[in-house]
Amino acid sequence: MATQDSKTLMTEGSISKKIIFFAIPLFLGNLFQQLYNTADSLIVGNFLGSNALAAVSSSGNLIFLMVGFFNGIALGAGVVIARYYGARQIERLQTAIHTTVAFGLAAGVVLTAVGMFFAPKILVLMGTPAEVLPQSTEYFRTYFAGSIGFVLYNICVGIHQSVGDSRHPLIYLIVSSCINVVLDLLFVAGFHWGVGSAALATIISQFASAYLCMRHLMKAPEEYRLYLKKIRFDLPMLKQIIANGLPSGFQNSVIALANVVVQSNINTFGRMAMAGCGAYSKIEGFGFLPVTCFTMALTTFVSQNLGAKQYERAKKGARFGILCSISLAELVGIVINLAAPLLIAAFNSDPEVISYGVAQARTVTLFYFLLAFSHCIAAILRGSGNSTIPMIVMLCVWCILRVSYITVTVHFIPDIRVVFWAYPLTWSISSAIFLFLFLRGRWVYGFEKRK
Repeated sequence: MATQDSKTLMTEGSISKKIIFFAIPLFLGNLFQQLYNTADSLIVGNFLGSNALAAVSSSGNLIFLMVGFFNGIALGAGVVIARYYGARQIERLQTAIHTTVAFGLAAGVVLTAVGMFFAPKILVLMGTPAEVLPQSTEYFRTYFAGSIGFVLYNICVGIHQSVGDSRHPLIYLIVSSCINVVLDLLFVAGFHWGVGSAALATIISQFASAYLCMRHLMKAPEEYRLYLKKIRFDLPMLKQIIANGLPSGFQNSVIALANVVVQSNINTFGRMAMAGCGAYSKIEGFGFLPVTCFTMALTTFVSQNLGAKQYERAKKGARFGILCSISLAELVGIVINLAAPLLIAAFNSDPEVISYGVAQARTVTLFYFLLAFSHCIAAILRGSGNSTIPMIVMLCVWCILRVSYITVTVHFIPDIRVVFWAYPLTWSISSAIFLFLFLRGRWVYGFEKRK
């Protein structure tokens, strides 16, 4: 058996250092990802106008609806890989890695076909205004033509993170971000190719990062090295990956579907509301960064340590990660709250667009700590193999309750602020439920009993 890389193994050494040093590259990586996602909206909004900005913005929730399911399966694969890596079961680790890549290739093909075919139909069902619909469809179809690139990139990044390597994905994401911004400026501002060229710039950059990520895996330490000739489905391992990932995939899809319903309600207030809320959503992506990096770190940390049967270490790491995440999320929320007018204006200078974006920011940003807490507990539960529990909680609260509240309340109070308040209210309820589950400690004890 090959020697484990102690730099990526999270079952030994200082808990705080392991989590922080793993989370920092994740934070920087997600920061660059948000920057290049935001570059689309900034460049489109400033060079092509509010209709084009609304088109890009309205596609976001729909894209996540299509991608979320497969990303959830990939998340389950990461839990399985991390567990085998922590338990030092190298043969199973290799099988899990190559089955995961095979799944990514198949998922990319499926997403391309489904995304290209269903884009116009779903956008119409969402109530996308007629003046925005052609550009939304163009952006969406162009984006999904490159499905294999972004699915493979996410799969390979997940493998790196599962073995505790968050540094190399950061490097590849920086390269990808630079490519995307340069191509955005060239295609949109230089050649004036329209809104579809912003999506084209994105998929080219994603293919570049996917290539770099796979290339590094093919030269990685032998225990988790990727061999092209070994990429195939192992049915027992695929069943295990799907069993771990299906609840997360279903959760992602249903939450995305709920967000599509929310977007449909925003669409009824017109294209200015779409543009303003779309601009805020890009800014909100930066507010989610502490949440994203610590949830990924927690899932990997918990998976590896439970795989190595270090239960007390897993609990200590979970408490540390939660504290860091909610503190940073709230700090970012305060900054966005104060700077909202300037931040929204960077996307579009129309006073009505700014008004909608600022109204949403001022409603939700001070409640980011609740969002962080819910996501952290969900990540801990997934890392312990209990992915069904967060799925049920988020399905009931973030989907059924949120959509019901908006649908009923907007009917009687036709004010867009009703839509904005749906988020802090449902974050509060899910946090209360997750706090109860975490204090009971069932996530560790249940895993120990199963093992």
